[in-house]
Amino acid sequence: MSTLLPEKLSYEGGLPSDASIEEKGDIKSEIGSINGPGSAPPLGEAPAEGGRRFWRKQPRADLDAIATQPSVFDNPIGLEAYRPPPAYENAHRFDPNARWTWREEKAVVRKIDLRIAIWACLMFFSLDMDRQNINQANTDNFLQDLGMTTNDYNLGNTLFRLSFLIAELPSQLVSKRVGPDVWIPTQMCLWSVVAISQFWLSGRKSFLATRFLLGFLQGGFIPDVVLYLSYFYTKKELPIRLAYFWISNYLDHIVGAFLATGILKLRGASGRPGWRYLFLIEGGLTLAVGLASYFLMPPGPTQTKAWYRPKGWFTEREEIIMVNRVLRDDPSKSDMHNRQGLSPKMIWYALRDWKMWPLYILGLVHMIPTGPPQNYLTLSLRNLGFNTTESNLLSIPSTVIGMITLLTAAYLSEIIDSRVASTIILQLWALPLLIALYTFNKQTSQWVYYAVVTLITGFPYIHPIQVAWTSRNSYSVRMRTISASVYNMFVQAGAIIYANIYRADDKPLYKRGNRDLIGICCMNITLYIGTFFFYRYLNKRRDRIWNSWSEKERTTYLETTKDEGNKRMDFRFAY
Repeated sequence: MSTLLPEKLSYEGGLPSDASIEEKGDIKSEIGSINGPGSAPPLGEAPAEGGRRFWRKQPRADLDAIATQPSVFDNPIGLEAYRPPPAYENAHRFDPNARWTWREEKAVVRKIDLRIAIWACLMFFSLDMDRQNINQANTDNFLQDLGMTTNDYNLGNTLFRLSFLIAELPSQLVSKRVGPDVWIPTQMCLWSVVAISQFWLSGRKSFLATRFLLGFLQGGFIPDVVLYLSYFYTKKELPIRLAYFWISNYLDHIVGAFLATGILKLRGASGRPGWRYLFLIEGGLTLAVGLASYFLMPPGPTQTKAWYRPKGWFTEREEIIMVNRVLRDDPSKSDMHNRQGLSPKMIWYALRDWKMWPLYILGLVHMIPTGPPQNYLTLSLRNLGFNTTESNLLSIPSTVIGMITLLTAAYLSEIIDSRVASTIILQLWALPLLIALYTFNKQTSQWVYYAVVTLITGFPYIHPIQVAWTSRNSYSVRMRTISASVYNMFVQAGAIIYANIYRADDKPLYKRGNRDLIGICCMNITLYIGTFFFYRYLNKRRDRIWNSWSEKERTTYLETTKDEGNKRMDFRFAY
């Protein structure tokens, strides 16, 4: 949820009657008539409350109808309480009286998708290519060539995740100071150099060093991009865009498998194994994307003009629509300039927000049940007797299934309007499959084993939903900046845990590890249910307090409150 829309306020006569507050706190009001007829242009009709129903045909919207939605800016109290400060980079395009049609808004969103979202996906594709190609290298006798064991491989993954985790918050602080349009391309260029250097790996020490450096330089990239995308999209649009953002991750698995199949055939060229050329070529591709990103990432919606792009990407009218539709959806996005740094006090304030910690805990544990089977997919296929080419190609079906389940979960989250219901499905998906995996023995058909592992690794990837959920419940730029990093730090900590569940003394069936995964999966189901009731309780408690106040007390609160972000009494949490 976001800020409650203030009730119809009267300054001319008597007090209005109380408006009803629904379970999650949305106050319904005819905000277009707040200051009397003719005082402001009319607003568009608000979307229907509650989740959409996929079995009902939705009425087709009139594209020439007003799309501008009601917001806190439609009454004098809310306008002054949430007016963007002069330092906000888009303040010159803010206009509470701006109106536009659905046709205009759809055209602008489509343009943002083409200019901003697609390039973000390509950058993430490059990141995942450089961090995941170690899996393809494994099919080309990578460990044997360097004289390493499975435990060395686990340690390398642990160091990668640990350095990734360590870099999350510092990277966000740098990005907030210099701007993601500068920092993200710089990150990409730096880590691509490390990725290329893996061509010259000589043994365990150089392997561990490059994995640590690669993780450290990639850390913070994902929350940096999520914050960047939030400048352009509303809270309803962001989860779907993030789903497609992570689709690029899956596309990398497919494209990477085909690339690896070809590149690894270079084994023997100049007397070198194929995996060396894999690191060299794919690292070079990332460097090219990183250099291009300096020119293809504008700082913000109204800052697309540059010496090499004198006319910019958007007209003045389009900039007005972009800025006002995002601020009407979430007024907190004008809290800070996009190059305004964070102080230690701000960081501490965000970290001690206990209301965000259930989401951090879910970030820690949600991927553990499916992580080890996913990490060991190609190694498991080799152990089953498949050759290098077969192992890479047999990993593709799980990727395709994962893409389908990811998009299904993302759209489901908006259809049913429930974050818990659309994220708990990962655990419900994994539990029966892990139980089946635990029952397998050495006599089990390799194709039965492959089918079950493929379904496990094709799990509904609900991480984008939880990232958007964290962003939505933060409700301020400074809180969103920190919470995105902290959440991702917990996700990386979870990856460190699951990177060490499958041990060398437990292979090839990993009975002990699978038993642990079953237990963790059951625990996670309980945690998701607990999170649902936690946020439901907080919202109901705020509803009771808000309803107990008189109209004058609510107005006084909006005018004088020092509460910020999700501490405001007119904010409701999504769950």
